[in-house]
Amino acid sequence: MGMIYHIAAHSALLPARECGAYRAASLATEGFIHCSQLQQVLPVANAFYAGQSGLALLVIDPARLQAELRYEAPVHPHASAAAPAAHELFPHLYGALNFDAVVGVLDLNAAADGKFALPLELTDT
Repeated sequence: MGMIYHIAAHSALLPARECGAYRAASLATEGFIHCSQLQQVLPVANAFYAGQSGLALLVIDPARLQAELRYEAPVHPHASAAAPAAHELFPHLYGALNFDAVVGVLDLNAAADGKFALPLELTDT
């Protein structure tokens, strides 16, 4: 199984490192943390984070996760015309993300037009 990815604010990462777990707001509101497969990162970023700054892309090793991981249809398939297709399956983490499963933290920056590109570290994968 390949790596999975989660977009987060850089500001949320220091507390997660300190306590050993990351809890996205969606964990409280929807019961899980939204994640993506590599090919899903850009459609998600451009649909839901366009123009935002201060973002990080967490690289997560599913084999290290302590919480249950399920592949399911997207929760917000019609949020935007650029949103991911409703038939795609996305990794959803049903519990806190134990931070030792995070094997990389990459900057996720938008270009001047507000669109994202994959970090250079991921373009050769």
